[in-house]
Amino acid sequence: MKQGDMKKLLAILFLVFGVQCLTGPEQVHIAFYTSPWDISVTWITFEDADPALSYGTSTASMQNITGTTNTWKFGGIIRHSHVVILNSLKPSSQYYYQIGSRVFTFRTLSANLKSYKVCVFGDLGVYNGRSTQSIINNGIAGKFDFIVHIGDLAYDLHSDNGKLGDQYMNTLEPVISRIPYMVIAGNHENDNANFTNFKNRFVMPPTGSDDNQFYSIDIGPVHWVGLSTEYYGFEEQYGNTPTFTQYNWLTKDLEAANKNRDNVPWITLYQHRPFYCSVEEGADCTLYENVVLRHGALGIPGLEQEYIKNSVDIGFAGHMHAYERMWPVADLKYYKGEEAYHNPVAPVYILTGSAGCHSSGMKFSPIPMPWSAHRSDDYGYTVMTVANTTHILFEQISINKNGGVIDSV
Repeated sequence: MKQGDMKKLLAILFLVFGVQCLTGPEQVHIAFYTSPWDISVTWITFEDADPALSYGTSTASMQNITGTTNTWKFGGIIRHSHVVILNSLKPSSQYYYQIGSRVFTFRTLSANLKSYKVCVFGDLGVYNGRSTQSIINNGIAGKFDFIVHIGDLAYDLHSDNGKLGDQYMNTLEPVISRIPYMVIAGNHENDNANFTNFKNRFVMPPTGSDDNQFYSIDIGPVHWVGLSTEYYGFEEQYGNTPTFTQYNWLTKDLEAANKNRDNVPWITLYQHRPFYCSVEEGADCTLYENVVLRHGALGIPGLEQEYIKNSVDIGFAGHMHAYERMWPVADLKYYKGEEAYHNPVAPVYILTGSAGCHSSGMKFSPIPMPWSAHRSDDYGYTVMTVANTTHILFEQISINKNGGVIDSV
C-alpha cells in the first residue's frame, strides 16, 4: 500500500472509530511572527515528540532547529503543539522545511513589499464549507500571499473533544502550510474553557501578553491589527480584565501606527463582530455587547472612537454570514457617492462572513441601512490587493458564480 493510501486509511479509521491513529506531525501551518520574514511553524502530534524541524532554500542545504512544545488536554485527549520560529528569512526566496518525514515549502514575500494580495474571510466550517476548496486551490496557485481568517473556525475547533478542529486544520493544511494563516477568535472559539483550543493551536505575532487573540504587524505599506471582540461577548463568563488589557495595548498601538504614516500609510483592522450591518438578523449589530463594543458602557471602553481618532482606513468583520461593503462611516455618520472612497474621511468596513458554515446564509433586511453600499448573500470570500502606498483594491469572490467577482472597489 502506498504511503498516501495508508494515511487516508488511518484518517478514515480516526473519523469512524474516534481513535487517533496518526502519530506523526499533522495540522502543519505557518504564520507571520514579528515581521514578514520571521515565520512561525506550528504542528500537532498525539504522542510526545521533539519540536524540531530542518529548513533551507534547498532540500540539500537544510539546517536543524528546535522550538518548543506545549502539551494540553481537552475532552480527555492529550495533544502536543510544537512551534518553531524561523527568523531573518531571505525575501523573495523559496524555503523547504521538513518535520519528521514530511516536507513542505513556502515562499517569502518580496523585499520592497509594495504590492501583495490577501484572502480575507470569516465563518468557515468543516460542514458546508463552500469556499474551502476554492481557497485551497487559489492559495496554492499563488492567487494571494496570505490568509486572514476573522473568527469562527471549523464550527467548532473544540467539537467532539477537538476532533473536528483536527479535521479542519488537516483539510486546510495543503494551503496553510505554504502561505501564512493569520487568525483571530470568534464566538464559536469559546469552548467554555477560556478559548483553550484556539490559544493552544495558533501562534500569532507577540504583544508581550500571553494571549494570542490580539496583535499587530507591519506588512509593507499596511499596519495590520487583529482584535478580539469576544472579550465583550463573553465578559460575564471570563470577566473584563482581557477587555482592558487589549484596549490599553490598542490605544498605544494605534497611536504609534498613526504617527508612522510616512513609512506605513495604511491601517487595517480585523475583528469578528461587526460594528455595522443590515442583515435581517441585524440585532447582532445592535445587541448590548455590540453597543458596548462600539461605544463602551459601565466603565468598559468601546473601540470605535479609537478607530476614528487614529484614522483607521479599513475594518474587516465576520459573524454575520453574508457580504456587505459599507460606505465610509463613523459613529453612524456616513459619506456616500462616487468619491467616497477617494481619501475616505472615515473607516471603510467590509463584512465578509460568507465563506460557508453549517448554518445557511443570512437574509438581508428589506431596506438596507444608509451606510450600506453593496451586499450579497452568495457564499464567498474577499481578496484585498495592496497595489502600492496609495491604492487598494477589494474584490468579492462568489462561489455561487464559480469564483467570479461580484463586487469591487
